[in-house]
Amino acid sequence: MKRFLLPLLLLTTTLALAALSPGAAPRAGRTEEFHFARMIYTDGGGFGRFRRGWWQQDAPEAEEHFTANLRRLTRVNAGEPVAVRLTDPELFDYPWLYATQVGYWELSDEEVAQLREYLLRGGFLMADDYWGENEKAVFDATMKRVFPDRPIVDIPPDDPMLRVVFPISEKVQIPGLRHIGRFGGGVAQLPPPRWQGIYDDNGRLMIGMNFNQDVGDSWEEADNPAYPEPMTALGYRFGINYIVYTMTH
Repeated sequence: MKRFLLPLLLLTTTLALAALSPGAAPRAGRTEEFHFARMIYTDGGGFGRFRRGWWQQDAPEAEEHFTANLRRLTRVNAGEPVAVRLTDPELFDYPWLYATQVGYWELSDEEVAQLREYLLRGGFLMADDYWGENEKAVFDATMKRVFPDRPIVDIPPDDPMLRVVFPISEKVQIPGLRHIGRFGGGVAQLPPPRWQGIYDDNGRLMIGMNFNQDVGDSWEEADNPAYPEPMTALGYRFGINYIVYTMTH
């Protein structure tokens, strides 16, 4: 029998202002209450591969940098990052899941069913770094398989996710390093960003979608002088808000 996500989701939002105190129940034999969990998936047909798969884009620097700053900026008891398949029973031990390059994936029916179950039990998916209408079509088609009856909508400015820890009033585009530097030190002309999601019946955000954005690069390149510090700061704020929202809603 699969494990249910731990009842961190029942914590009040007041805890989120100081994040979570140490000492939550362990998952998978660990004592930490949170791990940055990166989704492992199979690349779709017709796409070139990055290293051993597009799911590894920005790894391991993105999660290492982000986890270090999650510990520094909050009281979340964060352990070491992990990578997990949707078919792994331990998926249900991690309340927050990160997937990058989601315009290049191809999930099986089993993976789609497990992702749906994971999200309905209280899990959260952050989908990042997909660009243009072709990649969006691939991602949206997968979401239609996961939730045929739930629309993808823009995250409204009054959503609790945007103020659970850091107040975020402007949804500024977060570019990748590839969009910077070679264009005279500025940012290339990019397609317009969108911050979108899918909600459950109670109005809880289950999936945060960073379309035409590369939040992972803002974490990976945090120590790179060529990458704009304001973008890294915004990327951290969004990431921390997503995580604390997940653990309190």
